[in-house]
Amino acid sequence: MIDLKGHQALITGSTKGVGRAMAVSIARAGADVLIHGRKHDETAQQAIDLCHEAEVRVEMVTGDLSGPTEPSVAEIFNQATELMPDIDILVNNAGTYIDKPFLEMDLETYELTMRLNVASGFFLTQSFARRWVERGVAGRVLFTGSINGILAEPTHTGYDTSKGAVASMVRTLCVALAPHNIRVNGVAPGLVRTPLTSILDEDKVLDDWMKLHTPNGQVPDADVCGDAAAFMVSDSAQHIHGQMLLVDGGMSAWQQPDPPR
Repeated sequence: MIDLKGHQALITGSTKGVGRAMAVSIARAGADVLIHGRKHDETAQQAIDLCHEAEVRVEMVTGDLSGPTEPSVAEIFNQATELMPDIDILVNNAGTYIDKPFLEMDLETYELTMRLNVASGFFLTQSFARRWVERGVAGRVLFTGSINGILAEPTHTGYDTSKGAVASMVRTLCVALAPHNIRVNGVAPGLVRTPLTSILDEDKVLDDWMKLHTPNGQVPDADVCGDAAAFMVSDSAQHIHGQMLLVDGGMSAWQQPDPPR
């Protein structure tokens, strides 16, 4: 039911995890996709191969968006528009969690988190929006937020701050760009299984605890985020602007689960 034929999409941070799931779903919906990662390694090739199975055009750009923002963004933007000049979908997914305890947090770690999780998406969106406005393109932008944008954890102070900024950015860029026929939305996953959450596979007590705090009792693979992303950038969501879609099994709706019997 989701048809993205005729579209081209750049998905940052799409060699694994949530980004790869989004790229695969967008490819299966018919769009040509541009994979992004820091390097073209075996993991990146796996993502490319999965997208190729949808029989769409698949390319890759490389670059580190956690570096100085202006040159990092320019490098990705220039590579992307050279390979696929008609990109009209941008998914700002690149991000990381590298927190230290708050009392030990240093400026370098904080600034790296904010550059990658917030600034890179802000200015990459600006670069594409300028191009789209000039060309009269009805662009679609999707940010990957997190349940941590609304619920806090004491060990995630930098990450939570960045994802709260992403949630606000979705709203403010919506207001700035909707008059130009550019839609801006976000997808906010709850806890899903990615390389960053691999500890769940090793710690059954933690895994059970997280399932207890999720109404549907699941901690699923990142694939659950893929179709949500494809929907949000499709014409089926044409009147959805400035929204953060929580893909969290109901975790954000539950104040406190009952203790186990």
